Amino acid sequence: MGEADKPVIDVRELRVEFPGRRGSVTALSDVSLSIKAGEILGVVGESGAGKSMTGLAIQGLLERPGHISGGEIWLAGRRIDQLNDQAMEQIRGREIGAIFQDPLTSLNPLFTVGAQLGETIRQHLPVSKREAKLRAIQLLRDVGIPSPEERVKQYPHQFSGGMRQRVVIALALAASPKLVIADEPTTALDVSIQAQVISLLRKLCKEKQTAVMLVTHDMGVIAEAADRVAVMYAGRLIELGPVEQVLHAPRHPYTQGLMASIPSLDGRVEKLSQIDGSMPRLDAIPIGCAFSPRCSHAGPRCLKERPELTFAGEGASACWLNAGGTA
Repeated sequence: MGEADKPVIDVRELRVEFPGRRGSVTALSDVSLSIKAGEILGVVGESGAGKSMTGLAIQGLLERPGHISGGEIWLAGRRIDQLNDQAMEQIRGREIGAIFQDPLTSLNPLFTVGAQLGETIRQHLPVSKREAKLRAIQLLRDVGIPSPEERVKQYPHQFSGGMRQRVVIALALAASPKLVIADEPTTALDVSIQAQVISLLRKLCKEKQTAVMLVTHDMGVIAEAADRVAVMYAGRLIELGPVEQVLHAPRHPYTQGLMASIPSLDGRVEKLSQIDGSMPRLDAIPIGCAFSPRCSHAGPRCLKERPELTFAGEGASACWLNAGGTA
């Protein structure tokens, strides 16, 4: 494997548990994924699927008593899941950047955006105060903010929602991290601004060769931004593959249901398709395939045995119908 093919982030059979009075609850089970430099991996699924939990585990930000109970996380060839909090603090921001869905929670209203960018830059890079200011101006220019020399002196409330999210992207890229985890980065934005932000994120990712994990519930965002797609359900990865393949020829019944629920622009339909039922609670995941209670294709085997992720070509799915057997 050449250097260009080596993953920036490599998650191997990750397992996350939360101890409780009635025993441990498994939030993530055997999650394996990787992202190369310059690649955007879209992680999609309903609320509770485990998308954000995966991102938090990679960053070492799991809320206690939640902990990684199995598996490995490798960042640029270095194992990071066993590092202590102090060591992870050195990695967050410098090697792993983060973009969250509400920019107001990521920006301090008491400081100018220039001060916040400058502090982040100086914390992670050996530069002077003047160099940090110049870099902050350039970052604002890179993310498409006009008159960055003036805007760097302004406060978050003086920016629109879309511009604030651009500032957050600049913050995430301030120290030139190897990986950026973008958790629902466009949810709080209107459709036109959403498209601009996604286009910007994709452009910067390719230019800077940054690996991006894009967490979203929106298949439209996945179609616009991602190179590959990872579909999650009940804390497990159930489908993985190139964006074109997963969106146009999904193999898992859950992914098929997600795609069928998207309104068509070609003509009117009287009733949108929907997936009956809801995501199971983490303490009530059924035996066998977790999706079986909601699946119209489920058979006796689905109710008893849990299918593993099986590769076929570039894609993989966790479904007995695609594993060469019967449900």
